[in-house]
Amino acid sequence: MKRLRMMRAPLKYVQGKGALLQFRKEMEYMGKRWLFVCSNSGYNSCHEDLEKSFEGEDDYRRYEVFGGMSSISEIKKMQDIVEADKIDVVVAVGGGSAVDAAKATAYYMGKRIVIIPTVAATDAPCTGLSVIYNDDGSFNKYLFYPQNPDAVLVDSSVIAKAPVKFLIAGMGDALGTYFEGRASLRTESPSLESGGITRAGMAIARACYDTLRKYGKAAITACENNVVTPALDAIIEATVYLSGVGADNVNCAAPHSFYNGVTSLGGHEAYHGNCVAFGTLIQLTLECADKAEFEDIQNFCLEVGLPITLAELGDFTDEDLHTIAKNACVKGETIHNLAGDVTPYELYAAIIATDALGKARLGK
Repeated sequence: MKRLRMMRAPLKYVQGKGALLQFRKEMEYMGKRWLFVCSNSGYNSCHEDLEKSFEGEDDYRRYEVFGGMSSISEIKKMQDIVEADKIDVVVAVGGGSAVDAAKATAYYMGKRIVIIPTVAATDAPCTGLSVIYNDDGSFNKYLFYPQNPDAVLVDSSVIAKAPVKFLIAGMGDALGTYFEGRASLRTESPSLESGGITRAGMAIARACYDTLRKYGKAAITACENNVVTPALDAIIEATVYLSGVGADNVNCAAPHSFYNGVTSLGGHEAYHGNCVAFGTLIQLTLECADKAEFEDIQNFCLEVGLPITLAELGDFTDEDLHTIAKNACVKGETIHNLAGDVTPYELYAAIIATDALGKARLGK
């Protein structure tokens, strides 16, 4: 039977300077009892304005600072709070880990979910999945949901005040969207949500890439100076919405598998988006991409501060690289959406070659 094409996205998306002050007005239809699953920085940057949005209202609010990782034990802890406090709506306030933990909590407990990203470091807010980790930090699984979040609210002024390294990482995550989708379309792979890839999905993925190229550098300048500009707003939309909805409706490929391979080492410090950016270059190597296209992506990475060499991600031994390649190629990994069947050795060779090309570009 031919695979049905489909499109998925958050039911509501709100973005702009001062959006937190409108939180209750925008979300009041969902319920009266709220659990805010916060990162430390998320609580500090959002609590005051969120409380202002509830002025004059008697809604129940509980703010819970979670343990920093979307692990099995942290999700179970949040589930217990939802049950004990009779929560109507779970709200994620923070980066990718807080988002993933809150989405999983809401799903298991049958509650509505609202996402408030405080950094634009990944496309997790809009996607219909969570990355779940074991308690030791190693990758456990992708948890797929029957629908995307009920709402996503992004306050651009919060993103502007966050460290610029997170915005750069977000652009790295978003960079892979178009190229991973293009590879998946070529092999007639399903979308990330197991439907057929739509023209709309690919158009969003392409719009994500075009926005990055047009506004990336200017957005970094705005963020470095903690101001909201049209360029920064455009990049926030690209990294949060276009990348998330694009990825959901196309698919991932080598870049995200490379990242999962890196996490298999345990205790890594490289940002998700930085790994995905370097993984995009690895994918182009595997695809034997045109020299001009490869160098064009290198140029973009250099322009915005994304890595083009392994040393920019961390200190890896040759044994580490073989481990990364082996775990990135296990059954079910998205690297298999590439044409042909990528073996661990082929990925290892592509990692080495991509790193060498980056060193040559930097004159090292």
